[in-house]
Amino acid sequence: MSMFGDGLDAAVQKAFTRPAPKTAGPQMRYLVKQLKGTKAVAGLPGISRRQVERYVAGKAKKPRPELAARLEREVKARWQPQIRAKAREKAASTGGIVIDARARMGCTVPIGSTDQGRIRHLTVALPPVYAARLFDAQEQGAGDDRLREIAAEALKEVYFQDNGRHAGSLEEVRMLDVEHLEFEL
Repeated sequence: MSMFGDGLDAAVQKAFTRPAPKTAGPQMRYLVKQLKGTKAVAGLPGISRRQVERYVAGKAKKPRPELAARLEREVKARWQPQIRAKAREKAASTGGIVIDARARMGCTVPIGSTDQGRIRHLTVALPPVYAARLFDAQEQGAGDDRLREIAAEALKEVYFQDNGRHAGSLEEVRMLDVEHLEFEL
């Protein structure tokens, strides 16, 4: 999956008020309830309708590792949608988002000056406008590259330029070779 998309999802999931189901039976029952039927659930993770019914009835208990991972992903994607929406809205309107990243970051500056990319570990609070841009891009299906561009632009403004107080001639910040990435709402 994508590092930036998964990081944003993990940050939102920290706002959940109850833990998502962890075993196959409750996960299947939840998905059947959400998707309104075993047929829809069978098409989702790629198993037969009969197998879904076995998990719902409690006759099957231990899914294959790849099925278990798909089930967990599908349940978490649908778990507590109102809490998820409120957390995103709060980050996008008032709270902002904190990014903790360890990556090679380089800058494009005017001719005669250079800043070669180097590994930096930054923990920076980004304003709500960038949280909104990240979440909007994620909802529109943007890939990791686009989310990385938005994060780099936010770091340029907030960290490198200090909201316009420093490095006014800085043209671009690039985030390459991301080793660690975490978001916090």
